[in-house]
Parts: sequence; structure tokens; C-alpha cells
Amino acid sequence: MALKTHGRYDYSAILDRPVYDFPGGKRLAVTFPLNVEHFAFGEGIGNDYGVSAAQPNVRSYAWRDYGNRVGAWRVLELAEEYGLPCALLANTALYDYCPQLIAAFRRRGDEVVGHGRTNSERQTDMSQEQERACIEEVFAAIARHEGQGPTGWLAPYLSQTADSLDLLRAAGFRYMMDWPLDDQPVWFRTKHGPILSIPYAHDLNDSLEVVTRRTPSQLWCDNLIDQFDELLAGSRHRPLVMSVVMHSFIVGQPHRMRQFRRVIEHICAHRDQVWFARPADILRHIESLPPGTVPGSVGYADLDPARSGR
Repeated sequence: MALKTHGRYDYSAILDRPVYDFPGGKRLAVTFPLNVEHFAFGEGIGNDYGVSAAQPNVRSYAWRDYGNRVGAWRVLELAEEYGLPCALLANTALYDYCPQLIAAFRRRGDEVVGHGRTNSERQTDMSQEQERACIEEVFAAIARHEGQGPTGWLAPYLSQTADSLDLLRAAGFRYMMDWPLDDQPVWFRTKHGPILSIPYAHDLNDSLEVVTRRTPSQLWCDNLIDQFDELLAGSRHRPLVMSVVMHSFIVGQPHRMRQFRRVIEHICAHRDQVWFARPADILRHIESLPPGTVPGSVGYADLDPARSGR
């Protein structure tokens, strides 16, 4: 029986791949993606996961807005205290709503990653032309405010259509984090050249853990420490990526932040063994590797007509 397939990548067993190093001879890259989101009041999606409520859902809207007013600033203070590079996964609606928030992370040199216009909508609810317009609008808004276009994308709710990867690559995005398929970066095929998939935690995503599974903060943080320790041990044999996924309205709550500090302090105690990287840093390193090193490619220039001159 032949099953329908996406055609974006081929199977690759992690044990069979070439081994490579990250900068400084390190084998474990750790990223700190922070989701900052804005929602329409009284319409669209954005209620608590698994709990529907009549609009306007004031409680849920205010809970989400706490992340922009308080939670993201608490994460910013934590990043400053421990010297952590962040990737700001930002709805572009925030440029109008609270531009000072994005500016604060910009001043640190943090990366702004495209995260849709608002988390009140999903790409799977759009036509192809609506999705194309959304992606292009996000790219243009970030380019206008940041002085250069974004390299990376994470869809609201990690929602992709069959056309998303082609539309993202055509718009100028060079990596995405919507497919939680691996602990290493993997090249995907699109109609317009390759796009890199960079690991983004699904299983230990704070939103899934806290909102959907109702995992206690203590247990979630214990799991993050176990994840780090196991990946660090495994990185003796091969390069790996760990993403510490945060949402401003979740981890930014004081009681969760108190527990989350344990995770950061534990990771920072091994700072000499890991590479703290922004996703764009990982992209640039992967692009520099010899042909055939990373699954899905024979070399970035060979796969990308724009880079190879074809």
C-alpha cells in the first residue's frame, strides 16, 4: 500500500549521518525562543486550549495580554541576568500595539522571527492567496521595522498548509520551525529552493505542557533539566539542538519564573560545553558546512539556484 507523502524530505536515521561540530567544537546548541503574541478582542481564535468560551472572553484575552505587559519583560530581565540570546517569535501586530517591547529585545541584538500577523488566525483557515498575502505582509513588516527581512518563521499554532513551505521560501524565509521531526537541522525541499527546519520543542513546549496537559511547573522544569542532561550526554556522539520554548504569558508568570530559574541556572552551569545560539546563527552555520553533511542536501549552494548562480 502506497501512502500519501509530503515529498519535502527523505527518511534519515540519526545514527547514520555525518558528524559535525558547532562553533568552538561544541556539539549541543541551545536556543531560547520567546513567543510574544497579540489577539483581536472579542473575535477570532485564541481562547484557552480545550476550553471554549463565549466572546468576548475577557479573562483569556487579559491573560494573553499579561505576557506583553509583564511576562515578556520578566523574561527580558532573566535573559539580561544570565546573558542569554533570545529569538523573539513576534506577531507583527505588536509593532502597532506595543513597539517598545520589540525595541527592547532589538537593543540586545536578539533575532526577530516571523510568527504571523496575530494568533487570532491560522494559515489552515486561509486560501492560498490569503496565506501568500499573510506571509508576504509579515516579511515586509519585519523588514520595515528591523532594517532587514527575517530569516525564520514559526506559524501561529505551528499551522501549515500544503503550500506553506513554497510560499515561505518564495517570500524570502530561509528556515522554519514548524515541523518537530528531529533533534538536528534538516533541509526541506520547496519549489523555490531548500528551506531549513530547525528544531523547536513540541513535547516540552511550555504552552502544551502548562495549558493543555496541566503539567505542574515543578515537573515541567524537572523535565527540561532531564532533556538538557540527556541531550548533553548524547552530544558526545553527534550534534544536537535543544530549544527552550517560552510564551510570555506562561513562563512569565511569577510562580513559573521561580521554577524556571532552576532550569536556566542548570544549563548555564554547563555553559562551556554548549553553544547558546539564535536560530539564525544555526542557519548560517549549517549553510557553511560541506556538501552532504546535513540531511536533505548535497550542499546549500547546490540546492539553491539563487546562491549557485543558476
